[in-house]
Amino acid sequence: MTDIVTLTLNPAVDVSTSVAQVVDTLKLRCGAARQDPGGGGINVARVVRRLGGDCSAVYLAGGRAGRLLGELLDAENVAGVPLAIGGETRTDFSVTETSTGKQFRFVLPGPTVTQAEWHACLDYFATLTPPRYLVLSGSLPPGVPVDFYATLSRSARARGTQVVVDTSGPTLEAVLQSGVSLFKPSLQELRDLTRQPLLTEAAWRSAAQSIVRDGRVRMVVLTLGSDGALLVTGQQVLRAPGLPTRVESAIGAGDSFLGAMVWALNRGADEKDAFRYGVAGASAALHSAGTGLCQRADVLQKYEAVVLGP
Repeated sequence: MTDIVTLTLNPAVDVSTSVAQVVDTLKLRCGAARQDPGGGGINVARVVRRLGGDCSAVYLAGGRAGRLLGELLDAENVAGVPLAIGGETRTDFSVTETSTGKQFRFVLPGPTVTQAEWHACLDYFATLTPPRYLVLSGSLPPGVPVDFYATLSRSARARGTQVVVDTSGPTLEAVLQSGVSLFKPSLQELRDLTRQPLLTEAAWRSAAQSIVRDGRVRMVVLTLGSDGALLVTGQQVLRAPGLPTRVESAIGAGDSFLGAMVWALNRGADEKDAFRYGVAGASAALHSAGTGLCQRADVLQKYEAVVLGP
């Protein structure tokens, strides 16, 4: 049995490059491009695998880009389970402007998934030996109903699996009603969910605590970019300041956080220790270009530097 399974319904081949300056109309001569397998759950699986964990990445895939995605996962020794769709897997594109350090990200909607195709995904999980953790991460492609994650979450929880969620919008609101073990929003996602401005740290804490108190979530991990992160459970609130670090690319930092934290929890770490690994994973990811994510040696080194406070 695989301990950790991730699901990515809208994966992508992530293409990244750089250019001196982004301007309109002109033909821009870019640097060498790199390709990475992308999508929330896929990135989480890549991180878990790098840290030595047992993980399987289930994802929808179609066309030439879908085949390339599988090849990129194979190259990283990630156990991928592609579920075939008729549409072409999307390709996303990011450009770093070297003169300013700004990053421009172009994200496509993804292929339309038919009812038969997303039903086949539910059928796959119905026959799967229940993992300890199921990570539902990323957006839904066109055609998939907003309550898809909620349906899958209820089924998984009934079979003893702990559900981890990282998504947004109506999809997030629906899945939280099903009850989940771990929810990892960014500050903007928490603002959108609560429909509040959340301008102070006290407001962040109050919003996260209210989600835990109403029983929808056992644990909320709020990621705050360079300001670090906040862990909220029914028993404690912990704050981790951001670690000073060189920033090559911020793409996938949140996925690296989640991957490192779930990996640690699966190894038996308590919530506090797993939170430290998550902060270390997010910080380590900033060193990599494109969607390079974090590397094990960097995570272990940064873990020692993470300081937690109330």
